Parts: sequence; C-alpha cells; structure tokens
Amino acid sequence: MATWAQIGFQNSASPLMEQLIFFHDHALLILILITTLVGYFMVSLIVNKFVNRYLLDGQMIEIIWTVLPAVILIILALPSLRLLYLIDESTEPSITLKTVGHQWYWSYEYSDFNEIEFDSYMVPTNSLEDNEFRLLEVDNRVVLPYLTQIRVLVTAADVIHSWTIPSLGIKADAVPGRLNQLNVFFNRPGIFFGQCSEICGANHSFMPISVESVSPTDFLGWVKSF
Repeated sequence: MATWAQIGFQNSASPLMEQLIFFHDHALLILILITTLVGYFMVSLIVNKFVNRYLLDGQMIEIIWTVLPAVILIILALPSLRLLYLIDESTEPSITLKTVGHQWYWSYEYSDFNEIEFDSYMVPTNSLEDNEFRLLEVDNRVVLPYLTQIRVLVTAADVIHSWTIPSLGIKADAVPGRLNQLNVFFNRPGIFFGQCSEICGANHSFMPISVESVSPTDFLGWVKSF
C-alpha cells in the first residue's frame, strides 16, 4: 500500500491541485480504455484465422478511426484549457508574498507589512530534531493563512531556480530580472514541503521550501511578533 502511495500524487491542499488530480484521472481513464481496445483488436487479429479475399476497402471503419480520435482529443483539450485558464487566473489577492531564490537558499518578503523579510536555509542533518524530515526542514518557515487568496511573486538574484510545492499544485521558475506570479489558496491548515525544481548548481538539492498554513487569527499574531 505504501508503494502505491509513493507512485501517486501528494494529498491536495488547494482547489487547484484537486483540479489537477481530477484531470489526471480523467486522462488516465481515457488512456486505459484506448489501450484496452487497441490491445483487444491486436490480439483478435493475431489469433483468428478468418480472411476475406474480396475485401478492398472499408469506408465506414476509416471514417470511425479518423473521427473518433479527433473527438477524444477534444474531450481531453477542453478540460485542459479550462485548467490552464484557472492556473493563470489572478483574483484580487489579500496578501502578497515575494520569493527570491539565491544560491542556495530562499528569501521571503511580505510586501503588505513593514519590515517582514527573512532568509530560509535548510536545517543540517546533524541539527534535526525528532520527527523532522531530512533535506526538507528549514530554519524559517513561510507562514500564510488558509482560506485566503494569496499572490506569490517569484524571482531570483543569481541563476534560475524554481519554487515548487507539489501538494499545492504550483511551480514557477525564479528568473533573475523577471517576476513570475503564482496564485495560492490553502483549503486546510498544515505544513507543506517543496524543493527547488531547477538544477541551479552544486547545492541544488539543499534549498527546500517549507510553508505553514495557519488560521488568519494565528497569522495576524505571527505578524505582530515581528
């Protein structure tokens, strides 16, 4: 059971990731049906010994195998385009977080509050406490409220990085001199981990991302502590 869990997606923590999982299952079901149908036809052609000496053409079957794939592509394309639109759609955010990638750590700035910015480094293996994850824990987590529309601006100070959190279904390249935008909406509290997904140098594997989703009340208390 644990092996199958590793193959699948992480549990979704945002409506966007839920939609991505639904679309994956939708496309996978169609792929399984096509594979089963084509496999059945191949096996039946190999096994049976029937021949038709006078068969020259089959217009109907040619129409079917031309039109049917086009219909299947439309069935896949429409939800895919809808999902792409949802990913890029920018609603009115309540909070803006700026993420800057460095070699090899992240720095964060809360643009809506004065003087809230910090660097986030990976916790070394020999400094980990009980129940902490190797190569994923950081000294300063990003704290954000759930059930709140959040905008994340992603950039870099040196080379190209990539800010990625699989359970939220978000990934954006951090490019020097360019701002990329992400929309984040947590539907539950928790701690969510990610890593830089762009090969950015020798310590690429050692710049994790850790985001903690808390209630709006706890978030305001965290802001006042600065």
